[in-house]
Amino acid sequence: MGPTTPAWNINNTKLNETYYKLNESSCISNFTTLDFLTVIIAMAGLPGNAIVLWILGFHMHRNAFSVYVLNLAGADFLYLCAQIMYSLECVVKLDNRYFYFNLIVLMFVYLAGLCMIAAISAERCLSVMWPIWYHCQRPRHTSVIMCALLWAISLLLSLLVGQGCGFLFSLSEDSFCSICSFITTAYIIVLSVVLCVSSLALMVKIICGSHRIPVTRLYVTIVITVVVFIFLGMPFGICWFLLTRIMKFKSIFSYYVYEMIAFLSCVNSCANPIIYFLVGSIRHRRLQRQTLKLLLQRAMQDTPEEESRERVPSQVWETGNSLVQ
Repeated sequence: MGPTTPAWNINNTKLNETYYKLNESSCISNFTTLDFLTVIIAMAGLPGNAIVLWILGFHMHRNAFSVYVLNLAGADFLYLCAQIMYSLECVVKLDNRYFYFNLIVLMFVYLAGLCMIAAISAERCLSVMWPIWYHCQRPRHTSVIMCALLWAISLLLSLLVGQGCGFLFSLSEDSFCSICSFITTAYIIVLSVVLCVSSLALMVKIICGSHRIPVTRLYVTIVITVVVFIFLGMPFGICWFLLTRIMKFKSIFSYYVYEMIAFLSCVNSCANPIIYFLVGSIRHRRLQRQTLKLLLQRAMQDTPEEESRERVPSQVWETGNSLVQ
Protein backbone atom coordinates (compact mmCIF):
# COMPACT_ATOMS: atom_id res chain seq x y z
CA MET A 1 0.00 0.00 0.00
CA GLY A 2 1.31 3.41 -0.85
CA PRO A 3 1.62 6.38 1.49
CA THR A 4 -1.32 8.10 -0.18
CA THR A 5 -3.67 5.13 0.16
CA PRO A 6 -5.94 6.12 3.07
CA ALA A 7 -6.38 9.76 2.19
CA TRP A 8 -10.00 9.78 1.04
CA ASN A 9 -10.34 13.51 1.41
CA ILE A 10 -7.13 14.68 -0.25
CA ASN A 11 -6.91 16.99 -3.21
CA ASN A 12 -6.77 14.56 -6.11
CA THR A 13 -5.65 17.17 -8.61
CA LYS A 14 -2.36 17.55 -6.79
CA LEU A 15 -2.19 13.82 -6.30
CA ASN A 16 -2.43 13.19 -10.03
CA GLU A 17 0.49 15.56 -10.68
CA THR A 18 2.85 14.10 -8.11
CA TYR A 19 1.85 10.52 -7.30
CA TYR A 20 3.02 8.74 -10.40
CA LYS A 21 6.01 11.03 -10.94
CA LEU A 22 7.30 10.13 -7.50
CA ASN A 23 6.54 6.46 -7.91
CA GLU A 24 7.98 5.95 -11.39
CA SER A 25 11.49 5.77 -9.97
CA SER A 26 10.63 4.05 -6.69
CA CYS A 27 7.72 1.80 -7.66
CA ILE A 28 9.75 -1.37 -7.99
CA SER A 29 11.70 -0.66 -4.81
CA ASN A 30 8.44 -0.06 -2.93
CA PHE A 31 7.19 -3.52 -3.91
CA THR A 32 8.27 -4.92 -0.58
CA THR A 33 8.18 -8.36 0.93
CA LEU A 34 4.85 -7.49 2.56
CA ASP A 35 3.37 -6.70 -0.86
CA PHE A 36 4.57 -10.05 -2.13
CA LEU A 37 3.23 -11.89 0.93
CA THR A 38 -0.09 -10.04 0.62
CA VAL A 39 -0.47 -11.25 -2.96
CA ILE A 40 0.46 -14.83 -2.01
CA ILE A 41 -1.93 -14.91 0.97
CA ALA A 42 -4.74 -13.36 -1.07
CA MET A 43 -4.30 -15.86 -3.90
CA ALA A 44 -4.25 -18.72 -1.39
CA GLY A 45 -7.48 -17.45 0.18
CA LEU A 46 -9.44 -17.22 -3.07
CA PRO A 47 -10.01 -21.01 -3.45
CA GLY A 48 -11.23 -21.33 0.15
CA ASN A 49 -13.84 -18.61 -0.22
CA ALA A 50 -14.80 -19.94 -3.65
CA ILE A 51 -15.44 -23.38 -2.12
CA VAL A 52 -17.64 -21.85 0.59
CA LEU A 53 -19.56 -19.91 -2.05
CA TRP A 54 -20.05 -22.99 -4.17
CA ILE A 55 -21.19 -25.25 -1.31
CA LEU A 56 -23.50 -22.73 0.36
CA GLY A 57 -24.81 -21.42 -2.92
CA PHE A 58 -25.60 -24.66 -4.74
CA HIS A 59 -25.13 -27.73 -2.55
CA MET A 60 -26.42 -26.98 0.93
CA HIS A 61 -29.67 -26.10 2.63
CA ARG A 62 -29.29 -22.56 3.99
CA ASN A 63 -30.50 -21.28 7.34
CA ALA A 64 -30.58 -17.79 8.84
CA PHE A 65 -26.86 -17.67 9.62
CA SER A 66 -25.50 -19.51 6.59
CA VAL A 67 -27.07 -16.79 4.40
CA TYR A 68 -24.82 -14.25 6.12
CA VAL A 69 -21.84 -16.60 5.82
CA LEU A 70 -22.53 -16.94 2.08
CA ASN A 71 -22.51 -13.17 1.64
CA LEU A 72 -19.45 -12.80 3.85
CA ALA A 73 -17.58 -15.30 1.67
CA GLY A 74 -18.58 -13.29 -1.40
CA ALA A 75 -17.30 -10.07 0.19
CA ASP A 76 -14.04 -11.75 1.21
CA PHE A 77 -13.54 -13.18 -2.28
CA LEU A 78 -14.01 -9.78 -3.94
CA TYR A 79 -11.85 -8.10 -1.30
CA LEU A 80 -8.96 -10.48 -1.95
CA CYS A 81 -9.26 -9.88 -5.71
CA ALA A 82 -9.18 -6.10 -5.21
CA GLN A 83 -6.28 -6.35 -2.77
CA ILE A 84 -4.27 -8.40 -5.26
CA MET A 85 -4.74 -5.72 -7.91
CA TYR A 86 -3.87 -3.01 -5.41
CA SER A 87 -0.70 -4.72 -4.20
CA LEU A 88 0.38 -5.31 -7.81
CA GLU A 89 -0.22 -1.66 -8.66
CA CYS A 90 3.41 -1.04 -9.55
CA VAL A 91 3.74 -4.23 -11.59
CA VAL A 92 0.60 -3.92 -13.71
CA LYS A 93 0.91 -0.10 -13.93
CA LEU A 94 -2.76 0.74 -13.59
CA ASP A 95 -4.09 3.90 -15.16
CA ASN A 96 -5.23 6.60 -12.75
CA ARG A 97 -8.91 5.89 -13.30
CA TYR A 98 -8.53 2.14 -12.94
CA PHE A 99 -6.41 2.64 -9.82
CA TYR A 100 -9.04 4.85 -8.18
CA PHE A 101 -11.85 2.56 -9.31
CA ASN A 102 -10.05 -0.32 -7.59
CA LEU A 103 -9.91 1.78 -4.42
CA ILE A 104 -13.68 2.20 -4.54
CA VAL A 105 -14.18 -1.54 -5.03
CA LEU A 106 -11.83 -2.18 -2.11
CA MET A 107 -13.81 0.17 0.12
CA PHE A 108 -17.12 -1.29 -1.06
CA VAL A 109 -16.30 -4.94 -0.33
CA TYR A 110 -14.62 -4.09 2.97
CA LEU A 111 -17.74 -2.25 4.15
CA ALA A 112 -19.89 -5.17 2.98
CA GLY A 113 -17.75 -7.65 4.91
CA LEU A 114 -17.90 -5.52 8.05
CA CYS A 115 -21.69 -5.32 7.67
CA MET A 116 -22.01 -9.10 7.39
CA ILE A 117 -19.85 -9.71 10.46
CA ALA A 118 -21.88 -7.19 12.48
CA ALA A 119 -25.16 -8.70 11.24
CA ILE A 120 -24.07 -12.24 12.18
CA SER A 121 -23.08 -11.13 15.68
CA ALA A 122 -26.28 -9.10 16.21
CA GLU A 123 -28.51 -11.89 14.89
CA ARG A 124 -26.92 -14.47 17.15
CA CYS A 125 -27.23 -12.11 20.12
CA LEU A 126 -30.96 -11.69 19.44
CA SER A 127 -31.47 -15.45 19.13
CA VAL A 128 -29.89 -15.98 22.55
CA MET A 129 -31.33 -12.98 24.38
CA TRP A 130 -34.93 -13.38 23.16
CA PRO A 131 -35.22 -16.95 21.81
CA ILE A 132 -39.04 -17.16 21.89
CA TRP A 133 -39.52 -13.93 19.95
CA TYR A 134 -36.70 -14.83 17.58
CA HIS A 135 -38.01 -18.25 16.62
CA CYS A 136 -41.71 -17.31 16.58
CA GLN A 137 -41.93 -13.70 15.43
CA ARG A 138 -38.88 -13.22 13.23
CA PRO A 139 -39.85 -12.76 9.55
CA ARG A 140 -38.92 -15.70 7.36
CA HIS A 141 -36.65 -13.92 4.86
CA THR A 142 -35.00 -11.45 7.23
CA SER A 143 -31.47 -12.64 6.42
CA VAL A 144 -31.89 -12.25 2.66
CA ILE A 145 -33.47 -8.80 3.01
CA MET A 146 -30.80 -7.62 5.44
CA CYS A 147 -27.96 -8.83 3.21
CA ALA A 148 -29.42 -7.06 0.17
CA LEU A 149 -29.87 -3.88 2.18
CA LEU A 150 -26.33 -3.99 3.59
CA TRP A 151 -24.83 -4.55 0.13
CA ALA A 152 -26.85 -1.61 -1.21
CA ILE A 153 -25.78 0.72 1.62
CA SER A 154 -22.11 -0.23 1.21
CA LEU A 155 -22.28 0.36 -2.54
CA LEU A 156 -24.04 3.69 -2.11
CA LEU A 157 -21.51 4.98 0.42
CA SER A 158 -18.61 3.85 -1.75
CA LEU A 159 -20.00 5.55 -4.84
CA LEU A 160 -20.73 8.76 -2.94
CA VAL A 161 -17.21 8.90 -1.53
CA GLY A 162 -15.74 8.03 -4.92
CA GLN A 163 -17.69 10.72 -6.74
CA GLY A 164 -17.35 13.40 -4.08
CA CYS A 165 -13.63 12.85 -3.56
CA GLY A 166 -12.81 12.58 -7.27
CA PHE A 167 -12.13 8.86 -7.59
CA LEU A 168 -14.70 8.09 -10.25
CA PHE A 169 -15.79 10.36 -13.09
CA SER A 170 -13.89 13.50 -12.14
CA LEU A 171 -10.41 13.71 -10.70
CA SER A 172 -11.12 16.76 -8.57
CA GLU A 173 -12.36 17.00 -5.04
CA ASP A 174 -15.45 18.96 -4.08
CA SER A 175 -16.99 20.04 -0.78
CA PHE A 176 -19.23 16.96 -0.75
CA CYS A 177 -16.17 14.79 -0.09
CA SER A 178 -15.94 15.78 3.58
CA ILE A 179 -19.62 15.05 4.13
CA CYS A 180 -19.39 11.62 2.49
CA SER A 181 -16.23 10.79 4.41
CA PHE A 182 -17.88 11.79 7.68
CA ILE A 183 -20.96 9.67 6.94
CA THR A 184 -18.81 6.66 6.05
CA THR A 185 -16.73 7.11 9.20
CA ALA A 186 -19.88 7.32 11.34
CA TYR A 187 -21.26 4.21 9.62
CA ILE A 188 -18.10 2.24 10.41
CA ILE A 189 -18.21 3.39 14.03
CA VAL A 190 -21.83 2.26 14.37
CA LEU A 191 -21.07 -1.14 12.84
CA SER A 192 -18.03 -1.59 15.08
CA VAL A 193 -20.06 -0.71 18.17
CA VAL A 194 -22.83 -3.14 17.16
CA LEU A 195 -20.25 -5.86 16.55
CA CYS A 196 -18.44 -5.40 19.87
CA VAL A 197 -21.52 -4.82 22.04
CA SER A 198 -23.49 -7.77 20.63
CA SER A 199 -20.49 -10.09 20.95
CA LEU A 200 -19.84 -8.99 24.52
CA ALA A 201 -23.51 -9.31 25.46
CA LEU A 202 -23.63 -12.78 23.96
CA MET A 203 -20.59 -13.94 25.90
CA VAL A 204 -21.93 -12.48 29.16
CA LYS A 205 -25.31 -14.13 28.62
CA ILE A 206 -23.78 -17.54 27.98
CA ILE A 207 -21.18 -17.39 30.75
CA CYS A 208 -23.12 -15.56 33.46
CA GLY A 209 -26.75 -16.20 32.52
CA SER A 210 -29.13 -17.78 35.00
CA HIS A 211 -30.17 -20.44 32.47
CA ARG A 212 -27.47 -22.58 30.97
CA ILE A 213 -27.21 -22.11 27.22
CA PRO A 214 -25.52 -24.96 25.32
CA VAL A 215 -22.52 -23.98 23.24
CA THR A 216 -23.10 -25.22 19.69
CA ARG A 217 -20.73 -25.41 16.76
CA LEU A 218 -22.42 -22.38 15.23
CA TYR A 219 -21.67 -20.34 18.34
CA VAL A 220 -18.00 -21.40 18.23
CA THR A 221 -17.83 -20.51 14.53
CA ILE A 222 -19.30 -17.05 15.12
CA VAL A 223 -17.10 -16.28 18.13
CA ILE A 224 -13.86 -17.26 16.39
CA THR A 225 -14.82 -15.38 13.23
CA VAL A 226 -15.65 -12.22 15.18
CA VAL A 227 -12.46 -12.38 17.28
CA VAL A 228 -10.28 -12.91 14.21
CA PHE A 229 -11.96 -9.98 12.45
CA ILE A 230 -11.50 -7.66 15.45
CA PHE A 231 -7.76 -8.33 15.60
CA LEU A 232 -6.97 -8.72 11.89
CA GLY A 233 -9.72 -7.04 9.86
CA MET A 234 -10.83 -4.08 11.94
CA PRO A 235 -7.42 -2.27 11.95
CA PHE A 236 -7.81 -1.84 8.17
CA GLY A 237 -11.03 0.12 8.59
CA ILE A 238 -9.70 2.07 11.56
CA CYS A 239 -6.65 3.31 9.67
CA TRP A 240 -8.36 3.94 6.34
CA PHE A 241 -11.50 5.65 7.57
CA LEU A 242 -11.07 6.76 11.17
CA LEU A 243 -7.48 7.70 11.95
CA THR A 244 -6.94 9.41 8.59
CA ARG A 245 -9.34 12.11 9.78
CA ILE A 246 -6.92 13.02 12.56
CA MET A 247 -4.62 15.84 11.51
CA LYS A 248 -1.05 14.89 10.72
CA PHE A 249 -1.77 11.18 11.02
CA LYS A 250 0.04 10.45 7.76
CA SER A 251 3.19 12.08 9.09
CA ILE A 252 3.17 9.92 12.22
CA PHE A 253 3.00 6.47 10.64
CA SER A 254 5.11 5.07 7.85
CA TYR A 255 3.32 3.68 4.84
CA TYR A 256 4.77 0.29 5.83
CA VAL A 257 2.18 0.32 8.62
CA TYR A 258 -0.50 0.36 5.94
CA GLU A 259 1.30 -2.49 4.20
CA MET A 260 1.11 -4.55 7.38
CA ILE A 261 -2.56 -3.68 7.90
CA ALA A 262 -3.39 -4.76 4.35
CA PHE A 263 -1.55 -8.02 4.92
CA LEU A 264 -3.48 -8.68 8.15
CA SER A 265 -6.80 -7.92 6.46
CA CYS A 266 -5.99 -10.47 3.76
CA VAL A 267 -5.14 -13.03 6.44
CA ASN A 268 -8.55 -12.33 8.00
CA SER A 269 -10.38 -12.93 4.71
CA CYS A 270 -8.41 -16.13 4.14
CA ALA A 271 -8.97 -17.37 7.70
CA ASN A 272 -12.77 -17.53 7.56
CA PRO A 273 -13.07 -20.68 5.37
CA ILE A 274 -10.37 -22.34 7.49
CA ILE A 275 -12.37 -21.54 10.63
CA TYR A 276 -15.51 -23.12 9.20
CA PHE A 277 -13.81 -26.37 8.21
CA LEU A 278 -11.80 -26.63 11.44
CA VAL A 279 -14.89 -26.10 13.62
CA GLY A 280 -16.73 -28.66 11.52
CA SER A 281 -13.98 -31.21 12.16
CA ILE A 282 -13.90 -30.80 15.97
CA ARG A 283 -14.28 -34.15 17.77
CA HIS A 284 -14.73 -35.99 14.52
CA ARG A 285 -12.60 -39.13 14.33
CA ARG A 286 -13.13 -39.88 10.64
CA LEU A 287 -12.06 -36.53 9.25
CA GLN A 288 -10.31 -38.13 6.27
CA ARG A 289 -13.59 -39.63 5.05
CA GLN A 290 -15.66 -36.48 5.32
CA THR A 291 -16.32 -34.06 2.50
CA LEU A 292 -15.93 -30.31 2.74
CA LYS A 293 -19.69 -30.00 2.45
CA LEU A 294 -20.23 -32.09 5.57
CA LEU A 295 -17.61 -30.14 7.51
CA LEU A 296 -19.26 -26.86 6.53
CA GLN A 297 -22.64 -28.25 7.56
CA ARG A 298 -21.23 -29.17 10.94
CA ALA A 299 -19.82 -25.68 11.40
CA MET A 300 -23.31 -24.25 10.79
CA GLN A 301 -24.92 -26.71 13.24
CA ASP A 302 -27.03 -24.92 15.85
CA THR A 303 -28.07 -27.95 17.88
CA PRO A 304 -26.29 -29.32 20.98
CA GLU A 305 -23.66 -31.95 20.27
CA GLU A 306 -25.35 -34.58 22.42
CA GLU A 307 -28.69 -34.08 20.68
CA SER A 308 -27.20 -34.21 17.21
CA ARG A 309 -25.52 -37.55 17.87
CA GLU A 310 -28.90 -39.16 18.48
CA ARG A 311 -30.21 -38.21 15.06
CA VAL A 312 -29.58 -39.65 11.66
CA PRO A 313 -26.80 -37.56 10.05
CA SER A 314 -28.86 -36.70 7.00
CA GLN A 315 -31.69 -35.39 9.18
CA VAL A 316 -29.33 -33.18 11.16
CA TRP A 317 -28.35 -31.13 8.15
CA GLU A 318 -31.81 -30.85 6.62
CA THR A 319 -33.92 -30.32 9.74
CA GLY A 320 -31.50 -29.63 12.59
CA ASN A 321 -31.61 -25.91 11.93
CA SER A 322 -35.32 -25.31 11.56
CA LEU A 323 -35.00 -21.56 10.94
CA VAL A 324 -34.56 -20.88 7.23
CA GLN A 325 -33.52 -17.71 5.50
